[in-house]
Amino acid sequence: MLKLEKLSLRRGALLLFEDVTLSITAGNKLGLTGANGCGKSSLLSLILGELHPDEGDFYLSPEWVVAHVAQQSEASNRAAIEVVMDGDHELRALQQRLLKAEQAADGDEISACHIRLEEIDGYQAYSRAARLLTGLSFSEADMQRPMSDFSGGWRMRLNLASALMCRSELLLLDEPTNHLDLDAVIWLEQWLKRYPGTLIMISHDRDFLDSVVTSIAHVEQQHIQLYRGNYSAFERLRAERLGQQQSSFEKQQKTIKHMQSFVDRFKAKASKAKQAQSRVKALERMALIAPAHVDSPFNFEFAEPDVLPSFLMRIDEVSAGYAEVRILDKVNLTLLPGERIGLLGLNGAGKSTLIKLIAGEIEPQKGVIERAKDLKVGYFAQHQLEQLDSNASALLHLQRIDSKAQEKLMRSFLGGFNFQGDKVLEPVGPFSGGEKARLVLALLIWQKPNLLLLDEPTNHLDLEMRLALNNALQEFAGSVILVSHDRHLLRTVCDDLLLVDSGKVQTFQQEVDDYPRWLAERRGQKDEPAGLNKTPVLDRKEQKKREAEFRKTIQPQISRQTRLERAIEKIEQKQTEAEAQLADSTTYDDANKERLQQLLFSQADNKRQLEDLEMEWFEISEQIEQLRSDFEQLSA
Repeated sequence: MLKLEKLSLRRGALLLFEDVTLSITAGNKLGLTGANGCGKSSLLSLILGELHPDEGDFYLSPEWVVAHVAQQSEASNRAAIEVVMDGDHELRALQQRLLKAEQAADGDEISACHIRLEEIDGYQAYSRAARLLTGLSFSEADMQRPMSDFSGGWRMRLNLASALMCRSELLLLDEPTNHLDLDAVIWLEQWLKRYPGTLIMISHDRDFLDSVVTSIAHVEQQHIQLYRGNYSAFERLRAERLGQQQSSFEKQQKTIKHMQSFVDRFKAKASKAKQAQSRVKALERMALIAPAHVDSPFNFEFAEPDVLPSFLMRIDEVSAGYAEVRILDKVNLTLLPGERIGLLGLNGAGKSTLIKLIAGEIEPQKGVIERAKDLKVGYFAQHQLEQLDSNASALLHLQRIDSKAQEKLMRSFLGGFNFQGDKVLEPVGPFSGGEKARLVLALLIWQKPNLLLLDEPTNHLDLEMRLALNNALQEFAGSVILVSHDRHLLRTVCDDLLLVDSGKVQTFQQEVDDYPRWLAERRGQKDEPAGLNKTPVLDRKEQKKREAEFRKTIQPQISRQTRLERAIEKIEQKQTEAEAQLADSTTYDDANKERLQQLLFSQADNKRQLEDLEMEWFEISEQIEQLRSDFEQLSA
């Protein structure tokens, strides 16, 4: 058992916990949540004995072996698999004992070592380490490479594998999904569900928490509140408590208002409109979780792009890779305004390569890419965090992008990303990974792109910032292409999924939640992956021809649909302004008769235009759905 009794803990002058009493029994899988800086990592340090309570008592069962992921490690020249096996400390100690016993020809000691090795399954340790590395996306060749060959992110995977190698009673994990791809996240999720010991985990991935944990310990206002159930259950319980407060209720309504207006406008035909349908699902989720996040420090939105071209980019028979290595082969893709595309695929299949190709960071080896004249790409990738000027402030970074903007406006904008007060003037060098990621997103958003390319944008972001990003993406007028191990973000943002596999980019016909099953099938067989449009080999040319004709046929309708949505939003804005003026009592004064007549005429005209535009939107939507249905039947 692990127990805190009336415990208080400080870091310097900062009070983290006060009078906390908490018991964690054996076998519990606990998710530790709370705002950045609230003391979650310090609690793990306390359990590891690196910190001591200022007041109260802390008790940990002395027979428990505790495993945790080292945050830093030396760049060893030892093979990766040997580094992982080091995580089983008893195994390594036994191996040393056995070596000394053999040198001393001590038969009794040799026999005792072999008996214990058998008891701890030591003879299978190498294969156990290999399975861990495979699950974390290391290849067979990688296992023999020296640790020094790997980048920082991959060394963290080695440290994670080493912690999992330890036969522990208590496992402590601090953001284990950072630096992992979706495949590795799904594997780790299954491994932790089978872990027989006690788990305490800090994570900002709600799907990961939902699948693994059995309770949530939420840290706020120097206290820890225990909730039974997974993360979704915690959100509902906390929402019920906070939702009773009027201020919480009002902020909840404000949070979901922008999506509700969309759903209300199209709910009669939601079954016909994929975009409306996705908002309905997101709204249902939002209504549940919004009250649980009323104290979020993040509040931002994407500005309307200056221009939305009728198409953004056409990729025709493009092959791409690095030097002589080809990663992608004969890719065909047309990007249109308003599309929300998620990329799936095995680690190394080429998702980031496709993103870089679209961003213009690499050139095609073959084929043609046609970009719209007014295309403006916003590209988020982890390497951009390293390219920030460590000596410059957040405000200065923004001023370098837009020297004409007012400082007051910039400060207000950065405040939405929780850069408050003097924080905007501090050098970014000492910023945490999360703060740097927020700043890169802020710089990207300020430039008003019409195509967003997001390659693992949630690494280092906490739950509150992920929710704010999710909300902002819901209302973004341009197009989004997203690579993420955060399934909640993929599920709620993306309307379409593409699978990058074996050099090809094809439509994934299933849902995000079906991807783990596809992944299991893909790893278990070499046949064509399930979930794809299967086309006979002899008909590939014909199929490509049909796809090209289909894109050409449907493009005008999609472009028209996007323009109608923009027009509807503008008319709605005018209507809102007119109604606000009509609500003003002074409008009805005798001196304002002419103004009142103009407002009433404007209100009626706006209503008529809105009805016409919505009717046309429905007709276009039905045409698009029918065209897609016809094409799918033809391709089946």
